[in-house]
Amino acid sequence: MTTGTTALNDITEATAKSVRDNPAAATAVFRATGSPRGAVGSTITARTHHFAVDEPPALGGDDTAANPVEVYLGALISCHIVTYRFWAQRLGLVVDDLSVEAEGDLDVRGFFGLDDRVRAGFQAVRVRVRISGPETAERYAELQAAVEAHCPVLDLTTGVTPVHTTLETA
Repeated sequence: MTTGTTALNDITEATAKSVRDNPAAATAVFRATGSPRGAVGSTITARTHHFAVDEPPALGGDDTAANPVEVYLGALISCHIVTYRFWAQRLGLVVDDLSVEAEGDLDVRGFFGLDDRVRAGFQAVRVRVRISGPETAERYAELQAAVEAHCPVLDLTTGVTPVHTTLETA
């Protein structure tokens, strides 16, 4: 699945050169837009990609898609996968098999405003990574440390990211 030198390493080298030559090239802006769909769902557009988000019936939705916190868990999982693959190649590690699962505990009292002492988001998230290959457990632990230090979606959760919302009314 993953070996030492590949196109991902080439991307790293090209990016490093580009940033050395032009430090402003290090900043990327990602955008997404959304519009309502169904009772409480939405359709999200990111670049040319579209995906739906909805809630289960117990939360007022039509259950036509994953809900926002499930989308977050999916983003966390997929970010872990790409970061594991990227850093395995960067560290020259072989990974034969990789799978990631995540689950989070959400107390809906925060979302529904039933108890303002309860945060609206997850109270805890657990990520389980299963990895196999010929490397030692110590080398895979080194890989895990690199992933935990560099996974952007994990950083969004564990760090403080300023969010500024502008409300525009007609």
